[in-house]
Amino acid sequence: MTPLLSIRSVAKTFTMHLRDGVVLPVVEGVSFEVNAGECVVLGGPSGAGKSSILKMVYGNYAVDSGSIQLTHLGESVDLASADPRMVLTLRRDTIGYVSQFLRTVPRVSALDVVAEPLSVRGAEKEAARERAKILLARLNLPERLWSLPPATFSGGEQQRVNIARGFITDHPVLLLDEPTASLDATNRAVVVEMIAEKKRAGTALLGIFHDEEVRAAVADRIVDVTSFAARRAA
Repeated sequence: MTPLLSIRSVAKTFTMHLRDGVVLPVVEGVSFEVNAGECVVLGGPSGAGKSSILKMVYGNYAVDSGSIQLTHLGESVDLASADPRMVLTLRRDTIGYVSQFLRTVPRVSALDVVAEPLSVRGAEKEAARERAKILLARLNLPERLWSLPPATFSGGEQQRVNIARGFITDHPVLLLDEPTASLDATNRAVVVEMIAEKKRAGTALLGIFHDEEVRAAVADRIVDVTSFAARRAA
């Protein structure tokens, strides 16, 4: 089986410029694959580097060494060495991301925030909005909020908008960074089923889930990030 996402020997450090250039190792030798139709979960304690790995895979963090191969339109592209224009293309067409926090846009309604990724990919505005309505209703966001900017929503309401936005497209690869952290039990169950549907559709999912019940429900494999802990100089 050909993986849709392949991470090979990836390493990451942070340089603390305000502390005399101290170099802080994070992870090294990170290697695993994610195949179509499976959900791989990054495991390990807080601070082990799970979020850093996810951000490297999405191109938010630079990679010190190694490769991150994405299957993009039938070809393998190394996101670790891709130029900024290619990274944007990969995000539009191949790799989606549900973060822990919604980046709110002033004066833009929740409905249009959710519909925007489909519109960017060429969908008709009304078709994108109809799809957004279905997802917001499924995630139990009250209809009275759909026309309002989500900046004033509660954390759980904002996260439901965030999840709907991330799940509205058919990206082959989807990254999930604690998508259920702010949700009640009812909406956590909805997200678990949405993940199952993505898997059935052949999406490759890579996620972080601190909720043990959710993790057990969605994970096909767990990658222990502590095995990639970078060695710190004495």
